Amino acid sequence: MRTAKQYLTYVSAGPFQYAVAEALRLSDSYYTDLRADLLRKRDLLDAGLRDAGFEVYEPQGTYFITTDITPFGEKDAYAFCRALPERCGVVAIPNSVFYDNPDVGRSQVCFTFCKRTAVIDAAAEGLAEGLSDLRRR
Repeated sequence: MRTAKQYLTYVSAGPFQYAVAEALRLSDSYYTDLRADLLRKRDLLDAGLRDAGFEVYEPQGTYFITTDITPFGEKDAYAFCRALPERCGVVAIPNSVFYDNPDVGRSQVCFTFCKRTAVIDAAAEGLAEGLSDLRRR
């Protein structure tokens, strides 16, 4: 136990050093291309979410897009996220799980765009179709 504890406490990032070494060997073009690909996917999901009726907060340094569900007459992100897979075939995360005071993020949910383009397109289509009746309220 002491040995395991010592290695977990003082050398917990040891296995990651190999990954970092590999990452440092990659060319600059790898990161330029990765950045461009993620920006393109961010913009694609952003447009799809706006078209579906969400209020979107454009991210600057993550692969999640935070949205507000109040344009749909919704206020409870947990209930909204629980119903979303059946309603639209899409999943989202209620932002309130990231807050010390969950009421602060109660009407916000986030979606990720680190997916294949076809998956993002299908999600945008599913959201537009599945939430169309809520936008009419």
